[in-house]
Amino acid sequence: MDSSSLKIINAKIITPEGVIDNGTLIVENEKIKLIAKGNVDYNAATLIDANGKYLSPGFIDIHVHGGGGHDFMDNTIEAFLTIAKLHAQFGTTALTPTTLSCEKEDLLVTLGIYKEAHALNSGGAAFIGLHIEGPYFAMNQRGAQDPRFIRNPDPEEYIDILENNPQIRRWSAAPELEGALEFGRYMASKGVLPAIAHTEAIYEEVIAAFNSGFTHVTHLYSCTSTVSRRNAYRYAGVVESAFLLDDMTVEIIADGVHLPAALLKLVYKLKGANRIALVTDAMRAAGMPAGESILGGLKNGLKVIVEGGVAKLPDRTAFAGSVATADQLIRNMVFMADVPLIDAVKMISETPAAIMGVLADKGTLEPGKDADLVLFDEQINVQCTIIKGKVVYQA
Repeated sequence: MDSSSLKIINAKIITPEGVIDNGTLIVENEKIKLIAKGNVDYNAATLIDANGKYLSPGFIDIHVHGGGGHDFMDNTIEAFLTIAKLHAQFGTTALTPTTLSCEKEDLLVTLGIYKEAHALNSGGAAFIGLHIEGPYFAMNQRGAQDPRFIRNPDPEEYIDILENNPQIRRWSAAPELEGALEFGRYMASKGVLPAIAHTEAIYEEVIAAFNSGFTHVTHLYSCTSTVSRRNAYRYAGVVESAFLLDDMTVEIIADGVHLPAALLKLVYKLKGANRIALVTDAMRAAGMPAGESILGGLKNGLKVIVEGGVAKLPDRTAFAGSVATADQLIRNMVFMADVPLIDAVKMISETPAAIMGVLADKGTLEPGKDADLVLFDEQINVQCTIIKGKVVYQA
């Protein structure tokens, strides 16, 4: 008998084909070996009785900055590992550490820390590549991004960064900026996802960006343009463009604050579960008490206030990142936006896995894939998180 084997019984197993009631899932050597209805004769090293709870693919958060009092841009191993463990408690089994606009030197330090932390991370959500958010943004759509660091794409800068850091898997930028289309084409040619973000682009600019590799929109509605008037004429923005482009994927911060129920419903109706990723966009205050906090690294971060379930700038003129966890996103989509549970789960497992190019190993419960699993109840309260067959959290 394999010492790393695991058997989960009496589960409502969420698979690509639907929910298997009274299901059994068997794990062997970090991979899913078998999924079946009813009990299966298999002598596993560890047995978990789900007692009728849901067993789903692990949650994949492709836009997260921090949690548990830490930010990835604190640039410490402790920060990376603490954030990974914090989010694992809420069902996240894989995530994409995300930076904020900063100087090149600070970014290079973060990239180096990522490499070290990736090798040491064994008790928290796995790192599946790094997401650079900024600094190539529209100043008027910067949101809580520090204006000191906002600038146009610089090929000398981004080529040098990318050539030496294959751990970068995604880079968000405003496509209307000078040099942005060249930036997008270069990213795409290197297998990095260029994403539209913090932008004032109009429809024509979005089309050009899409054709240059920008196939994803970062936190739709948040710091993304919508219908505007220029010289009396109306122009569609990024929001409308994302709805019109069937193959454009989007992500939404479904914390219940950044987007109200009506907009959650609208995005789901127009894009569908196959084109939407739920993201936390969580900053360091996720999992922490309300009050003062810092967005970004301790060195150059911005002071923010956490109240009403969201982080805000001190003058309360804009949100400054969410404090959500992955379970909350699913709960809001199901109970606020009336989305079927199986679709809500898909939007934080299969769809983000496809967007980030890891669907071959993660994102669905199928034999041969990584045994990244979450056990939760009817209210989406996480009972157990399993990463590659290893229990990393149990309520």
